[in-house]
Amino acid sequence: MDSKTTHFGYQEVPLEEKAGRVAEVFDSVAARYDLMNDLMSLGIHRLWKRVALERSGVRRGHQVLDIAGGTGDLTEQFVRRVGPKGRVVLADINASMLKVGRDRLIDKGAGAHVEVVQANAEALPFPDNTFDCITIAFGLRNVTDKARALASMTRVLKPGGRLLVLEFSKPTHPVFERIYDQYSFHVLPRLGSLIANDADSYRYLAESIRMHPDQDTLKSMMETAGLERVEYTNMTGGVVALHRGLKL
Repeated sequence: MDSKTTHFGYQEVPLEEKAGRVAEVFDSVAARYDLMNDLMSLGIHRLWKRVALERSGVRRGHQVLDIAGGTGDLTEQFVRRVGPKGRVVLADINASMLKVGRDRLIDKGAGAHVEVVQANAEALPFPDNTFDCITIAFGLRNVTDKARALASMTRVLKPGGRLLVLEFSKPTHPVFERIYDQYSFHVLPRLGSLIANDADSYRYLAESIRMHPDQDTLKSMMETAGLERVEYTNMTGGVVALHRGLKL
């Protein structure tokens, strides 16, 4: 792969094409994204997000940015935590996902308390030192330039603020990894075909997980972006890892 190309799943594509291809995937799956998440993870994604929420340190009056927030499940919980004097911004590069998230938050009674912003994680449209906490859950692997995105997130964090990255990662046991591979490349596309009428998008999602940096590599990338005290916690045998870093 040269400097002008990047990965789209297992394919090598020109840099300028990746964002559009990722957008097509999420345009396709947006309407059934929550249902598919439940089916794909057997509902465990809710537990993973609950752990992220508890480790966010978010409290009343905080300003929170939920990047790649999609359907707004984390955003809704942050609204409850920050209270009327806090601020929560739901950001996503994909308009289809944002519409689903905004509608869902309105239905839940939280829509009036959330700012919805279409934004690219690589160039966040916020001033320096704005947010007490930034989260990106299952979104970093779809970003074209992950290092640039991490630097952008660090820039808009306040000193003392924290970034949490919840993402699929590398299973820690070889046997479990083989089982996980079978599930990802055979079961997920079939589920995608049956539920969302789109096997290709879910095949891409499985491939994008394999191309994402492993736990230690992502830790190093966060440190390079300027974050301190970076640590990660493996969940479900390393299928998912929660990385957390502070801006000092």
